[in-house]
Amino acid sequence: MNRSFYTIMAAQFFSSLADNALLIAAIALLAQLNDPAWMTPLLKLFFVLSYVLLAAFVGAFADSRPKGNVMFITNTVKFIGCAVMLTGCHPLLAYAIVGLGAAAYSPAKYGILTELLPPEKLVAANGWIEGLTVGSIIMGTVLGGILISTTVSTSLLSFDFPVIDTGIETPAQSAVLIIMFIYILASIINLRIADTGARYASQKKNPIALVKDFAVCFKTLWDDRLGQISLAVTTLFWGAGATLQFIVIKWAQVALHMNLSQGAILQAISAIGVAGGAIWAAWRVPLRSSLNVLPYGIVMGLLICVLAVYNSDMLPNIPIVTIGKFSISLNLLPAYFLLILIGWFAGYFVVPMNALLQHRGHVLMSAGHSIAVQNFNENISVLVMLSVYSGLIWLDIPVKFVIIGFGLVVGFTMWLVIKRHQANQAEYDSMHLIGEHKH
Repeated sequence: MNRSFYTIMAAQFFSSLADNALLIAAIALLAQLNDPAWMTPLLKLFFVLSYVLLAAFVGAFADSRPKGNVMFITNTVKFIGCAVMLTGCHPLLAYAIVGLGAAAYSPAKYGILTELLPPEKLVAANGWIEGLTVGSIIMGTVLGGILISTTVSTSLLSFDFPVIDTGIETPAQSAVLIIMFIYILASIINLRIADTGARYASQKKNPIALVKDFAVCFKTLWDDRLGQISLAVTTLFWGAGATLQFIVIKWAQVALHMNLSQGAILQAISAIGVAGGAIWAAWRVPLRSSLNVLPYGIVMGLLICVLAVYNSDMLPNIPIVTIGKFSISLNLLPAYFLLILIGWFAGYFVVPMNALLQHRGHVLMSAGHSIAVQNFNENISVLVMLSVYSGLIWLDIPVKFVIIGFGLVVGFTMWLVIKRHQANQAEYDSMHLIGEHKH
């Protein structure tokens, strides 16, 4: 990997770090406003809405100028979303502005990989970017939990600027202010990303023409035998992953008796597994063997179901191990192990699928357009799954039943994808055989 690749990784790390810390801060702001519990998952829904509504336009925007420039502009939009959040705007609306920046950031982030690297390096590159992204999820989620904790927020709120009244009065607001500085750091690194020299045909500016182009790209990817399988898997994965974020926080409260700050750290535990699985896939799975990982999606779905039957009261009176300033309750170790295992399988099967989809998209169309199609599908999945989850919470369905249903849906959907791939392969083999006979 060259120097430009590592600069992209650094920019992605800090931008994603801020995104995930901001989610925890926004949840704290909702709690501060005494909003109902069913509104919490709507934060993510408002965040990803732009991915769906602007899918036809962000690909063209990403391909209209150097990707580093696009990433700088979109990080600035995220910064503005934080600023709006501090002015008293409702967290849902402010987080939607951050989502607007993220929607335009994503095609540039992934699209530049296909401009910079040959196809045989895409799985490894995706392993790096997913591993680093998951690392930023872990650290960002933990950072968000730490920033809203009583000890740290008290110290932050005690600091006063001379003469200037910042208006920062709550732990959540002080957390958002710190996160804004992280976005600034990410933007500075964006300016260091070298121009790859890739240029695309002049992008259309007519909205109707852009929508038509997007529809053509959408159909092209879904009609492709390899594209449709990888697209189906990544669509399921990101919808499930976004929903699982909130399920883990809820499960931590109900089954493990944790508060938001502790639940945020527990959520990061599963991300450790995702990072491990992503790195393992980058090392072990070549692009040509990427479809061999599909069965691991079924395993992940079944493991999610196991979460429903575990709670911290199953292993009572287990002592706490203290290492320095850190304390570990041993009756939580099975929960940690289970979350890491779920994350491992998730990372292992999604990284090769991402690489395959990027490669097919780059072959069939431009990088920005293919990633925009991918984001559209993935975030439709996020919207649907989070809406269903919000409805279940509103109906006060016990979290253990929500988890079981969620895991079974994931496992069954992956089984359907495998069956579809087998049918595609049989059709391809049949056509190939007929062609040989004709020859």
